[in-house]
Amino acid sequence: MTPEEWLAQDPDPETRAELEAIMDDPGQLAERFGAKLEFGTAGLRGELGAGPNRMNRVTVMRAAAGLAAVLGPGKHVVIGFDARHKSDVFARDTAAVLTGAGLKASIMARHLPTPLLAFAVKELGADAGVMVTASHNPPRDNGYKVYWGDGSQIVPPVDGEISAAIDAVGRVDELPLGDSWQTLGEPIVDAYLKAVTALPLGEARELRIASTALHGVGAELLERAFLTAGFDAPVPVEAQREPDPEFPTVSFPNPEEPGAMDLAFELARKIDADVVLANDPDADRCAVGVPLPGGGFRMLTGDEVGGLLGEYVLTNTSGDVLVATTIVSSTLLGKIAAEYGVRYTETLTGFKWIMRAGEGLVFGYEEALGYSVGSDAGLPVHDKDGISAALTVAAIAAQAKRSGRTLLDLLDDQARRYGLHLTSQLSVRVDDLSLIAGAMARLRAAPPTSLGGRAVESAEDLSEGSAQLPPTDGLRYRLAGDGRIVVRPSGTEPKLKCYLEVVGDSREQAAADLEAIKRDLSAALGL
Repeated sequence: MTPEEWLAQDPDPETRAELEAIMDDPGQLAERFGAKLEFGTAGLRGELGAGPNRMNRVTVMRAAAGLAAVLGPGKHVVIGFDARHKSDVFARDTAAVLTGAGLKASIMARHLPTPLLAFAVKELGADAGVMVTASHNPPRDNGYKVYWGDGSQIVPPVDGEISAAIDAVGRVDELPLGDSWQTLGEPIVDAYLKAVTALPLGEARELRIASTALHGVGAELLERAFLTAGFDAPVPVEAQREPDPEFPTVSFPNPEEPGAMDLAFELARKIDADVVLANDPDADRCAVGVPLPGGGFRMLTGDEVGGLLGEYVLTNTSGDVLVATTIVSSTLLGKIAAEYGVRYTETLTGFKWIMRAGEGLVFGYEEALGYSVGSDAGLPVHDKDGISAALTVAAIAAQAKRSGRTLLDLLDDQARRYGLHLTSQLSVRVDDLSLIAGAMARLRAAPPTSLGGRAVESAEDLSEGSAQLPPTDGLRYRLAGDGRIVVRPSGTEPKLKCYLEVVGDSREQAAADLEAIKRDLSAALGL
């Protein structure tokens, strides 16, 4: 599509003006028109702006038309949106295209967290869902995430079918547009709150909590969930409580990023908090901070929280249940599952795979702060949910506090029972993607024989697939002493990511082993 063709159909005066201003700039035009945002299993995500390589109304309308073509007339789609720039506009454009194509559309009345959209798809018996969000990406980004009728994110081959249908869409100004969508009010929010507060949360409620929404859309729902469950509402970082698409107090709106939790920890010190909770901007992730015995606070890793939540869920469920995590997360959950005599499985990275792990799934998590917490009744949300995870962490912490203990004490208990599992990451960013392919090829041709003084006992090429996993571009090494490394290209950034785990008796020795492994692995990568 040429810039002139784009201009002729773009319904947005802002992006039309942007494009008109750069029509004589070949470099700017090449950046926007030399490629296009590809629709994949994460839907669409990219920087806002004019052209097919940006998120804008034309891109979104084409995506909606592709989804409509795959679903067909008469199907029902639920649409949610966060508070990022243009999210509400993209949601309405989606509803207009879908209803114009003969589908039924229901749109959230206001910006709400992603987990509520995932819940609503299944609760309402819809055929699909669309969430307009870029999660914890920078302020200039937005995205378009598609869910299927089971309330889970789409996986192949559906993503490919939608992508092909998008490519077949003509001019968006020739698409029939409707206005017959319905607006979903408070009943769907109330239903979500009822479902997540019905999780096993114990009876202890005495807990001081500091929280931050990082300028996202999670604060209201988090506070309502806590009050509904009988807790005091967490004390919010006021400067970050209200949605703001510019994310003015953080350099990057992700609780994992350096500095993002500074204001939350400052508040926690002031109120002498027992726990610090943070949601990312669309509230599908939950970060947890805890006070240290000598003063100060530290973030728990996603694997530490996953181990605590997993064991808590298994303590409160019965029967033939399943727990799941990904190949890059800690192996601790598998040992907990064995202790409780329940089924355990590992999936590829991403909640779209975790939620399809098998029948009887009551808990799933990934190390990147994503958790889905269930009960004997199943999972209230078939996606990661930072609200229900925060509630359950609070229940665990309140129960521990009643006994004079903390989350750190519970982690020590797990280390004594199952071994100390310490995890870390090594990420290498490149400007030339061929460097990543070259590093993977070198590792496949000559796997390392030892890393950090630990022998490499097995090297597995995940691209070959197995009975348990479909093929994926990755390598998995098993190290002596119950260590493990997974190396894979990032699916969203120009990075090679390495996920490391060692199991040891002391935190100091395990940490030293991890650093030694990182040094040797960096040399082996040759980047």
